Amino acid sequence: MRLLKIFSVLLVLMFAVNSKSQIAKIQILQSGNGISLRGLSVVNDQIIWASGNNGMIARSTNGGKEFEWIKVAGYEKRDFRDIEAFDANTALIMAVDVPAIILKTIDGGKSWKKVLEDSTKGMFLDAMDFSNSQNGIVIGDPINQNVYLSYTTDQGNTWKRISFKGYINNLVTVPGEAFFASSGTNIKLIGNHHFAFVSGGLNARIYFQNRWEDLPILKGRESTGANSIAINNKMSAIIVGGDFTNDTISKSNCVLLNLEKKITFTLPETAPHGYRSCVSYLSENGLITCGTSGVDISNDGGKNWTLISKESFHVVQKSKNGAAVYLAGSNGKIAKIIF
Repeated sequence: MRLLKIFSVLLVLMFAVNSKSQIAKIQILQSGNGISLRGLSVVNDQIIWASGNNGMIARSTNGGKEFEWIKVAGYEKRDFRDIEAFDANTALIMAVDVPAIILKTIDGGKSWKKVLEDSTKGMFLDAMDFSNSQNGIVIGDPINQNVYLSYTTDQGNTWKRISFKGYINNLVTVPGEAFFASSGTNIKLIGNHHFAFVSGGLNARIYFQNRWEDLPILKGRESTGANSIAINNKMSAIIVGGDFTNDTISKSNCVLLNLEKKITFTLPETAPHGYRSCVSYLSENGLITCGTSGVDISNDGGKNWTLISKESFHVVQKSKNGAAVYLAGSNGKIAKIIF
């Protein structure tokens, strides 16, 4: 009887250790068509949308077993850097430079309607984010150092420019500061009215609650700075970036934040292993981040990161209504994380 109890305790301990140190593997689902994918939206464990250059969209309704590749008619040369999907039929895609546009489909990509267009000289959209099925925001590079922001309250059917009124002219960047359209994740909409976004280039900052804060992230060159921000339900946040021209540098590429009251910064004990273009929460303390030099995971809120693959990816997203985790990158590569 005593031996049985000891054996049972050992089993429990083995399970506890294994559950904390579970290994994540990457399963490649698609690759080889030459399309650079930077937009990714995972509605649930079965419905996945991705967007890329050459006017291409990828869509799966069976968990990535099969993908339908869609070339958006009339926009064959456009680069769709971000996508926001709401179900198997409804999605928004964002084309970056002049004219900057957002298109919407309600029939699974068979047809697209233009819902935003801006031909202003210097326009370059970077990312979209939605806090629910109706409320969304889009950010673009500064024009005359003024941040471009528009919002929607009707699932992207109409968009309205955010003016400086009420923001005390704080939506102004410094020379050489801009935003990266690397994964569609440099801005987060919190609730219906508040938002946070991060910048890069010659400066690296976060904008939140009507003020800027400098970030302890690589800066000073056009290729440096913050690329992505993720925020959990407790207002803890993670920002990743680095230098995409030196993508194996593991210093000053990640910062942990608390946004609940005054913004406070903490640096990880073990940083991600190189430049990272996207970060996403998997649970309250579980995180995944990816970039051109690999993929890392953290089980302690971003304090320590473990490299699980040297595969190159631009973007990673967890299912909004499920547990599945997918990645996308260059050459049409789409993958799934297997825990």
